[in-house]
Amino acid sequence: MYTRDIQPLVPTPIVNGTPIAGTWKHSFESVNLLDIRRPYDVPMPKLFRDSRVKEWQTFMVQDDRFLFEATLCNVKFYRWAQVFLYDKESGDRLRFRKLLPFTGWRLPASLSNASIDSRSWGFFFRIHNWLDANIVKVDLDIEPTYFRPSFTAHIEFEIDEQSLDPMAVNLLFTDQQCMYVYKALAPVRGDMVFGGRHISLDPEKTSGLFCDFKGFYPYRMHSTWCNACGFFKSGGKEESPKKYGFSIGENQAKDTFKNNENALWVNGKLTPLPPVRITQPNGLYSDWIIQDVEGMIDLVFTPKESLTNEMNVFITNVEYNIPLGYYNGMLVTSEGEQIHVDNLWGLGQKLYMRV
Repeated sequence: MYTRDIQPLVPTPIVNGTPIAGTWKHSFESVNLLDIRRPYDVPMPKLFRDSRVKEWQTFMVQDDRFLFEATLCNVKFYRWAQVFLYDKESGDRLRFRKLLPFTGWRLPASLSNASIDSRSWGFFFRIHNWLDANIVKVDLDIEPTYFRPSFTAHIEFEIDEQSLDPMAVNLLFTDQQCMYVYKALAPVRGDMVFGGRHISLDPEKTSGLFCDFKGFYPYRMHSTWCNACGFFKSGGKEESPKKYGFSIGENQAKDTFKNNENALWVNGKLTPLPPVRITQPNGLYSDWIIQDVEGMIDLVFTPKESLTNEMNVFITNVEYNIPLGYYNGMLVTSEGEQIHVDNLWGLGQKLYMRV
């Protein structure tokens, strides 16, 4: 069975100007990658180093009917926000993307109590990272157009690090360049109004995946993620459903057997997962095969809906494809419990970035 060392509590993954690789079960007091001393072979001014740090936060929420995804990203040359809502019964959907040139804000270095908002014509997106109060809040307001109804949301992730296990990792590209990721699967409460229809999110029936990313990513970055959350029963009819979810990624970090961003949660308990290989043998919108060599991950993702973003700004290029579909297969926890994944709705994400 694959195992991974969980590191003791530290305030930051940057120690004396050097990033440390590892996996933790808590958030950091602060993550400021500009604290890294000489991330490049030659001295670079702070402005250049800051321009190389990319950062974003993502939110995925799902209950038995709706799947919601939102992203706020700052790649320094421009910012973008996207929102996606899908009604699994009716097929109704909301797709929204806003691209803003040049940077006007940065994501907070701490998740303890900090906020950020993005405002533009017809759009408002606010995140309040407040882990001191065991909450991450998201507020959205999208004005209607001829092609799209209005959308408003207030969503709260109940992230209590005393009762559930988040996962924080710091992965190295080089000795002085790294990527930090914080992930948590948590109950979600809130309300959404879509086209005049009120949608209430019950935390007993709704779960969500919150992710925070920062990194000195390579100039040509490519990553693939598979994310889903839901409920399953492992026993008889009398057993209460267990809440579970996973977030699996394949990226350019080194030594991924020792540390990676792959995680499975069952009723709030974390199982760090081994590195995986994610392939699309017949193309992006055919079946994805997700497997490891330890026998803990054997999944097939079948895309049903596509959300494609391609951005060419100045000399940069971003291709971000987000298929919506369902997962089938098997996962194994650190205790050896087999979880049979049966038509679990989720997202695939494939990102290529040259910026």
